Amino acid sequence: MAKDLIIVESPSKARTISRFLGRDYNIQASMGHIRDLPEKELGVDIGGNFQPKYVVTSDKKKIVAELKKAAKEAHYIYLASDHDREGEAIAWHLLEALSLDESRTRRIVFHEITKPAIDKALAEPHTIDRKLVDAQQARRVLDRLVGFELSPVLWRKVQPSLSAGRVQSVAVRLIVDREEEINAFQSDSFFKVTAEFSSPDGSRFLAELSEKFKTLEEAKDFLNRVQNRTFQVESVEKKPGSRNPAPPFTTSTLQQEASRKLGMSVTQTMRVAQKLYEAGFITYMRTDSLNLSSLALAAARDEITDSYGKEYSKTRNFKTKSKGAQEAHEAIRPTDLHEASVGGDAQMQRLYELIWKRTIASQMAPAQLEKTQIMLRAEGLDERFTAKGEVILFDGFLRVYIEGTDDETSENGQDGRLPKLSEGDKLQWQKIEALMRSSKAPARYTEASLVRKLEELGIGRPSTYAPTISTIQKRKYVVKENREGRKVSYPLLILKQGASSVEETEKTETAGAEKQKLFPTDIGSLVNRFLVEYFENYVDYNFTAEVEKEFDEIAEGRIDWQVMIRKFYDPFHKRVNDTLENAGKFKGERLLGNEAATGAPVSVKIGRFGPMVQIGDADSPDKPRFASLRANQSIETISLEEALALFDFPRSIGSYEDAELTVAIGRFGPYVKHRNAFFSLAKDQDPGLITRDEAVTLIEAKRQKDREAVIQHFEAEDIRILKGRYGPYISHKKKNYKIPKGSDPASLTLEQCLEIIAKGPAPKGRGKGRGKGRSGTKK
Repeated sequence: MAKDLIIVESPSKARTISRFLGRDYNIQASMGHIRDLPEKELGVDIGGNFQPKYVVTSDKKKIVAELKKAAKEAHYIYLASDHDREGEAIAWHLLEALSLDESRTRRIVFHEITKPAIDKALAEPHTIDRKLVDAQQARRVLDRLVGFELSPVLWRKVQPSLSAGRVQSVAVRLIVDREEEINAFQSDSFFKVTAEFSSPDGSRFLAELSEKFKTLEEAKDFLNRVQNRTFQVESVEKKPGSRNPAPPFTTSTLQQEASRKLGMSVTQTMRVAQKLYEAGFITYMRTDSLNLSSLALAAARDEITDSYGKEYSKTRNFKTKSKGAQEAHEAIRPTDLHEASVGGDAQMQRLYELIWKRTIASQMAPAQLEKTQIMLRAEGLDERFTAKGEVILFDGFLRVYIEGTDDETSENGQDGRLPKLSEGDKLQWQKIEALMRSSKAPARYTEASLVRKLEELGIGRPSTYAPTISTIQKRKYVVKENREGRKVSYPLLILKQGASSVEETEKTETAGAEKQKLFPTDIGSLVNRFLVEYFENYVDYNFTAEVEKEFDEIAEGRIDWQVMIRKFYDPFHKRVNDTLENAGKFKGERLLGNEAATGAPVSVKIGRFGPMVQIGDADSPDKPRFASLRANQSIETISLEEALALFDFPRSIGSYEDAELTVAIGRFGPYVKHRNAFFSLAKDQDPGLITRDEAVTLIEAKRQKDREAVIQHFEAEDIRILKGRYGPYISHKKKNYKIPKGSDPASLTLEQCLEIIAKGPAPKGRGKGRGKGRSGTKK
């Protein structure tokens, strides 16, 4: 008897479902999309109402053949791709590419991979939702049109090999705009005064002066005025308060919290969440919804009551605030709330526990607090000290989970229990400090805070956040990195009880340190400036959000996708042609000043090999001179002095082994040159300060590393067997060859090496006489 065929997206999902359904079903995986627009041509018939031309991708042809065969042998075919626009489109592509008989084909959906969910889906099959397919198709076609039309403009007007994308370019703009805010920020300094007091019962606590002083003299004057005074409690104000838990996770909040608490990138978070979903541990991980099913609410109530007591349980129904929430899913939650942990690798376990805690906490009682504020005043002083405390009377959901935060501007206050004090109580201060502080520039984005900003602006959807952030980093428009801070000394005044005068000293801190922050590269800033100048509408935040709303309207069947594309494309295409015809070459050149010795102009711009400084211009009798910027320098912020210092290279620092040692700065950073060999400097080595001895140490360390990498060397044929990053390999005449599996690299003979080289694949060449037009096809 013919089995029913179920087609899912991945083998792991297929394995999980197989455990529930047994041998009555043939479960196969499509490995995601089987069709897409062609890589090297536009693939959209603009004159034919934007009809897309889909092709089976080369890596899926074998899978398609196998699925066709399985479909012919099946009784019914169930298309079980994910329940979102992308999944609906995958189901439609399967229907079309496999030429499935619609009378034998069913669409099934489920939000979790559990036996009840699968059984229910099989009992309630339906047809493919063409409105969702149209919404996905509209996004795919529009993004292809923007990419194929806008990228060639960048090639001709800015630099070859660049690319642009509808959402990615807006994400880059957010990061560039934030960097410009930071560069333009003018910091204000002030003196913050804190005091340590002792209460009548001997307890000590901290209080902060409500007033900030602008100058050292003002702060010192206050400390002198306070020196012999006794303070008393002017008022004690206690207020009951409560704190409610955060809702269960959506895609964006999961990405944010996994970044804060687990240090995961958004791409990493989605990869691990996908594994948890396909293993049947959590519900679908691409969702805007805050909803929990009645079964989940009941399970959470039972788990909380059993583990913590009835007083800890409070059932809540959260409502989705996102205007563009595209799917009627549940929030991300464990499929079994009685399981606080699961198997799998360490990342799966950590992310699952985070999801479990957040879900359980969302159904727990509020935390009950008592907030206390004490005002302290000395006779004859207008200024008052304030002490604040917060005491947890009932921990509620805090017993399980505390939400993380991206706030970097807050400083530690007094967030704990204060001594019992009454109005009129006399207090003695023990030490008073006035420390200079500075107002802080806006914080750079992390991946998590960028996701939050994109969601806040209505740009992108749950399925787009991770690929967007990944793409802008792959294109090198943005880098994610740590940057060391610098030591900064701030004036500090200290007045101690019993001291005859105010002590003046300094406090040294590390300022400006950045951890896993997103920085725009010079090329990213340049492309952004070009797009803002010539395509401002298309990288406008509101415009991009409006396009997302139109995709939602297509999914709801309220507008036609081809009408929407036409409305976008016609003015966009006209703008592309106008820019190609009228815009000049755009290098983002910035004039820094003039060289003192020659009077020649000094400028920075993006050159063929990256950002560089130029002294002189093409029209002057003397040839211009060029120098590459160092890795930590930017054309946006480099000064004239820093730019001129780059022309001090290459500089000689002595000799070694009867050959000169020079230090220079190249395309890939600073290096030492010795006998036509190049040795890169470490990140913490300044090319302007490196000594001969440090250079020799660098050279010998590299030589030793190279020696250790050599397994065998056949000098007569210049063949070496080397240790590589991905295992041993053969190197011959600057070409590398794989060693067959099972071979011992240390035992290979010269003859065996020559045989491997002879059988090795021919080196790939670029080919001759090939050119590409705007659409990427051969001319």
